Amino acid sequence: MSAELTWTRGDDARLIGRRVPRIDGPDKVSGRAVYPHDKRFESMVWAEFVPCPMPSANVELDLDAAMAVTGVVHAERVCGDKTLYLGEPMAVVAAETPEAAREGAAALLATMTLTPLDFCVTSQAALREGAPSVGRSGNVTRERTRDQGDAVAAFAAAQTSGGATIDVRYTVQVQHHACLETHGMVVDYNGGQNATIHGSIQGTFALLDGPNELLGLPAANVEGNVQHMGGGFGSKFGIGIEGRVACELAAKLKRPVHLFMDRETEFHASGNRSGNEVTVRAAAGKDGRLTSLISDSNKLGGLSGGSYAWLPYIYSAENYTTTQRSVHTNTDGNRAFRAPGHPQASFAMEGALDELAYQLGLDPVAMRLTNLPAEENPDFAVWHKHLKRVADEIGWYEHPHRTAPGSAKYTFEREEAIGIGFGLSVWGGGGGPGNQVEVSVDRTGTVLASVGTQDIGTGARTLVAMIVAEELHRDLDDVQARIGSTQYGMGNVSGGSVTSACLAPAVKDAAAKMRVELLAKAAAAMNVDAGELAFYAGGSVATTDGTVSLSWKELCALLGATGLTTHGTWQRDLQASGVHGAQAVKVAVDLLTGRVRVIKMICMQDAGLILNALTAQSQIQGALVQSLSYALFEERLIDADLGARLNPNFESYKIANSIVIPEMQVIFDEDDDRGVIGLGEPPAIPGAAAIANAVHNACGVRVRDLPLTPDKVLMGLEALR
Repeated sequence: MSAELTWTRGDDARLIGRRVPRIDGPDKVSGRAVYPHDKRFESMVWAEFVPCPMPSANVELDLDAAMAVTGVVHAERVCGDKTLYLGEPMAVVAAETPEAAREGAAALLATMTLTPLDFCVTSQAALREGAPSVGRSGNVTRERTRDQGDAVAAFAAAQTSGGATIDVRYTVQVQHHACLETHGMVVDYNGGQNATIHGSIQGTFALLDGPNELLGLPAANVEGNVQHMGGGFGSKFGIGIEGRVACELAAKLKRPVHLFMDRETEFHASGNRSGNEVTVRAAAGKDGRLTSLISDSNKLGGLSGGSYAWLPYIYSAENYTTTQRSVHTNTDGNRAFRAPGHPQASFAMEGALDELAYQLGLDPVAMRLTNLPAEENPDFAVWHKHLKRVADEIGWYEHPHRTAPGSAKYTFEREEAIGIGFGLSVWGGGGGPGNQVEVSVDRTGTVLASVGTQDIGTGARTLVAMIVAEELHRDLDDVQARIGSTQYGMGNVSGGSVTSACLAPAVKDAAAKMRVELLAKAAAAMNVDAGELAFYAGGSVATTDGTVSLSWKELCALLGATGLTTHGTWQRDLQASGVHGAQAVKVAVDLLTGRVRVIKMICMQDAGLILNALTAQSQIQGALVQSLSYALFEERLIDADLGARLNPNFESYKIANSIVIPEMQVIFDEDDDRGVIGLGEPPAIPGAAAIANAVHNACGVRVRDLPLTPDKVLMGLEALR
């Protein structure tokens, strides 16, 4: 039966593909939703980290200073004798109240002895001769090269044949995940045989990966719980130091422990989107075909390796040589962040194409189409369609400067220059096995759908209820979706845009099996063949000619005391992978202040079957806002000489707010009739590149260093003058 499963689509669907509000929306907007940070238990202690204010130091702790604070019940070291990065937790203090925990942490910080060690917090410092070693393997690791043809010779040939060449450097900043709920967990344990862990984490079952050993309990005696969580974006895949320490404290104190990072620690010890520096030498022939691409990239992931997709990114190049390496600094290691490495590569690739196009006097859209040879790859044909559509929607073909950027200079008059820019995205997004879904119906008609997967804010809870309700012809409110607990069937980790493609097929499988079981019960009671029956509105069952029918209540009364239960697993044919997207952005550049105002952002995306059109649109709009914020505002700032944190808070770390959100248009590719594919990552990729290209198109200023702050635009205008 599973091999014959197909999705209900279009006019035949009541819920699938419609705009369905999230069933947990009222709880979230009213404050009724309980997040891990909200959990409170009798005799619970509050724990607070003490972060290192230096990039590297030898540490001597006086734990008695913290213990002398009224209300403090425990203090201990959590680092070695030497810290390795700015903000690294050195110690933890547990107390009866959060105020006492903070006071104890402050006392510990004030009395400890820190001996500063040499450090590097920038790539320039890490690469200089005689720089202090950041890690065991040195400051540069993982150097790799990919190539095709002879890019050096092709570049030289372009310089003498009338083609266009560029030799430039693009840099992108370190971006924080900026999760509204910081990293942490609450361990409900009183020294008995059982414990429950409430974690702000992207995988419910990740709460069973090690915590039971830290608590000294069998895995079966520990429950993980993630009913709601306040943002992760890739930074909350594991329990982290916060989870490890919380479990250790609970085991020692035999009391529930509440341990969440404060905002400053969160900014420097919970991961980030890595920065990048890349030099690009590229050449194109007179027809716009990319003949050579030579790139050299430093991935700036702190103590970790950093992320950067390979160039050429998406577009075809006849010859290329691309090298990348990790450059390490005494800063927190990067973590996955919504399409890891792709926005960084997109910024350089899309910028290089624009710069070459304008040198040649070509339309940048035409230049892109030229370097997406559809005859070589069917995927390129999809991008052709998407790019042409967003160009049309943004008004590109009526735009006054399509083959050369607008000519603008710094002026003392208030004037805005209008520009348009483009960018493409690519992602996988397919699913895989692992989810175990249970659907049950009892004799009263109650429908339960249970699976341990978490909802990280993307609507998984609603998705579960929708699919079951669709299959049984019930209303959405008639299905209770139970998720976010390890007491239910296995659920996948939310990351890489795989959640929907992993979860939905398993839910469909369980619900379809329930439909078959219910029809069999009805057929026996009605003395007809099950093939003659179908579900109708409200869950009633009737023969196709309508001569015999049962209401939902009558049907469920046949089930007996035990009711019915079915189980579903992942079905390959109900999902797919591989998505394409194109974005167009219109901006206004204030030539007096250098301020960039984004007017409109358009995204066209394919994503297979759209399960919930409302949340899919919301997912893309959120990605557009996040990429706008990346392009214009966000940047981690650390004093290179002092190694001091300059903006570890939401006051000085700037993030896009409601005032700067532009008009956003989302277009789904209605020709994509594949199965379910996730779309969390791809819409977050090209926005920053498209905005930078739009600024260049508006006024001729090419800012190659994100974020595009007004001072950089003004300096560019002055250089043009």
